[in-house]
Parts: sequence; structure tokens; C-alpha cells
Amino acid sequence: MTVLDSRSGMSGDRDGVMADGAGVLITDEGVSMPTVEDMGAGRGPNWLDEWLARNAVDVLAWYRHIHAHPELSRNEYATTELVAGLLSRAGLRPKIFDTGTGLTCEVGSGDRCVALRADLDALPLTELTGLPYASTVPGAAHACGHDAHTAMLVAAGLALASAPELPGRVRLVFQPAEEVMPGGALDVIGAGGLDGVESIFGLHCDPRLKVGSVGSRVGAITSATDLLELRLTSPGGHTSRPHLTADLVHALGTVITGLPALLSRRIDPRSGTVLVWGAVHAGEAPNAVPQDGVLRGTLRTGDHEVWADLEPLVAGLIESLLAPTGVGFELEHRRGVPPVVNGRDTTAVLCAGVEAALGEQALTTTKQSSGGEDFGWYLEHVPGSFARLGVWSGEGQMPDLHQPTFHLDERALLVGVRVLTHTALAALA
Repeated sequence: MTVLDSRSGMSGDRDGVMADGAGVLITDEGVSMPTVEDMGAGRGPNWLDEWLARNAVDVLAWYRHIHAHPELSRNEYATTELVAGLLSRAGLRPKIFDTGTGLTCEVGSGDRCVALRADLDALPLTELTGLPYASTVPGAAHACGHDAHTAMLVAAGLALASAPELPGRVRLVFQPAEEVMPGGALDVIGAGGLDGVESIFGLHCDPRLKVGSVGSRVGAITSATDLLELRLTSPGGHTSRPHLTADLVHALGTVITGLPALLSRRIDPRSGTVLVWGAVHAGEAPNAVPQDGVLRGTLRTGDHEVWADLEPLVAGLIESLLAPTGVGFELEHRRGVPPVVNGRDTTAVLCAGVEAALGEQALTTTKQSSGGEDFGWYLEHVPGSFARLGVWSGEGQMPDLHQPTFHLDERALLVGVRVLTHTALAALA
């Protein structure tokens, strides 16, 4: 693991934006880091402005290092060690989970405690950005912005630690395994990561929003996400005599088209429930009825009550669809994550943090996504709010999340630090 070491190498203060570009950060691999614009500079408090002026290039370096060294879910050992080391060097006391991945760390003192969360894991993709700090790990890439989330939360924690006094405690939650179901949030909760916490907040990179903007909404902002795997069996046979067997491919087609149609008639359309198949396979020969086949897809809903009823409903509909075909089946319905449902009061707190960090013009509304996010598990236990952080430069087309060409405008890093810091202060006010 590279140890990041700040050195200016030139005279002059390191501001968020430097006309002469003097501020650099040099790793022991000899890589120089450019300065990055602080879009909220001067909005205070003074200790936050001063911390970011001194450490902006360090934040960029942490982000680039994590980006270049991605680790998949529940294997985030080096990333965990890097985060723990940075926090420890500032005199904080991080607590790594027993699994060796993920950690919590508290800043401040007092009876009240609020939490800020970031996720650590990368995706099993091969990066195609061509960036000089692109992934050095074959088949792994930070294509969802978790590297940025981690760097921003480290910076927010260290900035808060530089404050003369805090009105309470801020718990930094660095969560493993967000990208796998049912999500590493359950590991954090099981390890006591929410004990004593009165509210929790988080940000997620959004390439549809321009850098400097933060999208929020009251109510559901993401959807519950389940995985379906349906395995069919048949005696098989010759396609010239389908009446002597059970036509497995026809049965697959019946479920592929029939189940989404039936769900749309059994569930309130306002719930945003959608079933999409992603994989289907059966047979090889054109003149043979196959003996087995498999169908896989995702089932999503934005309604928590609907999510609770989906599993028995889906099983019953599949049974009724397949009963006339004579095909046997086995359904695996893997419950994923609940929807992230932002509370009204906690969203007001987060919006106050955005306004304090960047000004009222930075706030924008956002739509509910059909994507899943295991931050929803935290909100099953404590109030909180989740917002979308703009990472699009405003020029050209921004590749979407979970794409091998995804990249972000690095100015968003300091925006995120400011928003997280001010949100914690607003929550403790």
C-alpha cells in the first residue's frame, strides 16, 4: 500500500484553487497530484475552509489511489487499512470489523451521535476509461463512485476532527459489500455500527447531475431489488411430438411474457414495480425439446408494503402459469434490499447542510430510481436521508454508473466533503 505523503515542494499556500498550480501531492511512487477547485470555498466555517485549503490535493490523491486499487465486495482489506491508517494518523480511533473489511470511527464527544456512511467496494468490471490512474486490477473497477464516497468521508471526518469543538459525536461508517445482496449494511448493523445513532446520512455519485448540484427528495429515492431464478424441468423429447412431452421452451416463454403482465394487474401501478428478465437459457438442438432451462431476472418496487408481499405473489403466479404446461419448476426468490425511504425531517437536515455548504442554488429535486441501494437497511433502524451528488462536468456525455467507462469530475470530491460536514453539523444543531 502506498503511503501518501503531502509536500508542497514550492513556496506559497495551497488553496483550493491555485493560479500557479504549485500545490502538489507526491506519493512514494513519484506521482504528482494537481490541485482541484473547491466550489464552496469561503462559505465556512473557517476551520473547514482552512482544512480543505491545506488538504484538497490529499483528498484527490486518496481518491485516485483507491480508484487504481479496487477491491471487490468483502475483500476490501487494503482499502480498509488505508482508511484506518489515515484516521489513526490524525489521532482518531477507528474500529475495524471482525471480518477485516469495513470500519467505524467517531469524531467529537457528547451524548448525541449522528452517522455518515460511505461504501468501499468495487464492481467486477474491466475499466475502459484510459485514465492515468485507471484500475490496476484485472476484472475490478470503481465504476459506481464508491472510491469517491470513501475519500470524501475520510476527508469529512478529518475536517470535523480539526474543528475547535463539535456539538456531539459523528460516527463515520465505512461499509463493505454494498454491491452484493442483501448488502454489507446488514453486517454493519449486526456489528453494532448503528448503536446509539439517532440519524444517518449518505451521498451517492449521480452522473445525471452537474457537479455542484445535489439532488434530494422526501420519500422513496431508490427501490427494493430482488433476484429471481426459475429452473424448469421436462422429460424432453422430439420437437415433432410435443404432445408426448412437456414443452419446456414454450413454458419459459409463457413465464417470460406472462409474469410481468400478471404482476401489472395484481399490483398498484403507482408502486413502480417492474420485472425485467436478464438471462434465459434452454437447449442446444433445434429439433429437441430440452430437459432443463433457467430464467433469471430482477424484480424491483418502490413501495415497501408491496415488497413485503411480492415473494408469495410471484410464486403463486408462476405456479398458475406453468400448471397447464406439465413442466416442473423450482423458484429461488432472493430478497435483496428494501427501498431507501427518506424521512421528511432528516431530509430537511440534509438540505440545510447542502445550502450551508454550497448555497440554495445547489439544491435540486431528483426522481425515484429503480436501482437498489442497501442504505435502505439503515433506515429500517434509524431515521435518515440519502442524496445524489452531481459528478457530471457539464460537457459531453457522462457514462452511466456500472459502465466500464464511468468517470467523474473530481471537483465533486470537495463538494461532497463540504456537504457531508455541514450535514453532520446541521443534524447535531
